[in-house]
Parts: sequence; C-alpha cells; structure tokens
Amino acid sequence: MRHGEPVGGRRYRGQIDDPLSEKGWAQMRAAVGESAPWTHIVSSPLLRCSAFAETLADRHGLPLALDERLKEVGFGEWEGKAAAEIEQDAPGTLARFKADPVNARPAGAEPLADFHARVATALEDLLVQHAGQHVLLVGHAGVMRMALAWALHIPLEHAYRIEVATASLTRLRFEAGRASLIFHGNPRVDR
Repeated sequence: MRHGEPVGGRRYRGQIDDPLSEKGWAQMRAAVGESAPWTHIVSSPLLRCSAFAETLADRHGLPLALDERLKEVGFGEWEGKAAAEIEQDAPGTLARFKADPVNARPAGAEPLADFHARVATALEDLLVQHAGQHVLLVGHAGVMRMALAWALHIPLEHAYRIEVATASLTRLRFEAGRASLIFHGNPRVDR
C-alpha cells in the first residue's frame, strides 16, 4: 500500500520525513476500510507510512516491523521540490527522467539499480520470513514500482511507466517461486 497525501501536498519528497495530512489519513482509512486480512504489517520507517501502519497494527492486533530498506528512493537535489519547481529550473527535466529513469537521475540521487537492489533484498527476506502468509507492506510509490519490477521482471528503464496512486493497494501473490499481480490500484480512494 502506498501512503496517503503528506502535509505539503505532492512533491518529490524522497527521504524527507513529512507526516500524513488529514486528507492522507482519510485516504488511508478509506483504502483499507474495516478489513484486516493480513497476518503481519511491514512499513517504511518514514512517518507518512509508519504512523498509519502503527495505527492499523494496534487496531487489529497485528505484528508490525519497520524496515529501513523500504524507504523511498533518495531524490538528491529534487528532495522537497514540486514538479513545477523542477520544471521551472530546468524545462524538460521530468520528461527526460520518466523516459530514462536509470540515466536521467537528479544530481545526488540514489542510483535506480541500488534502490531496486535494496527493495528486492527486503522483499526476498519478507518472503522467507513470512512464507505462506498475507503481509501488508506500507511504503512509497517508488517502493511499489521496484516491488513490481522485481516480482514481474519489468526492466528498470520502464519502472516509471507504472502509476501508483496515493493510498492505493497493490497485491502480489507468490507461489512456487513465481509472482502474480492480483490487482493494482484502489478505486474507492479519492485521487
């Protein structure tokens, strides 16, 4: 599950630790409703993920783990900037990034291959630790893209073709060493 809208609205936050806004909390609550089909919750330690994960785990008596490897990608000089600010400084930058996220990284950004490896290692560990269980991962758009790229063998250069809506749910099933995408997105959530 991707986190809801943080305080300050849409920005390239990366690893800036902004909390959820009231709208973000409402989006997250609407996305999960009253259901709690999970056996465990694992979350990014950043507040926009962990605060909701803690609340949900407490509410349903579920074990919760925070995993540093599930933090959002480091966006370097873009951290904290809105798309309009980035485009004003360097027109066409975002289009180049989305077309080639491997090579058109912002200055000081975490390399995409390193981010992918970090998320993949976390997911591989989760599969071993929670084999046969239903785990909710609360994370970021970038983490969801990397999870899908890893599980479905999507080339990293295509990862930013995957739209990940705020407070949306994505479900992967792992059986006999093979991943299947069950669903991606949640139409109940205000986008």
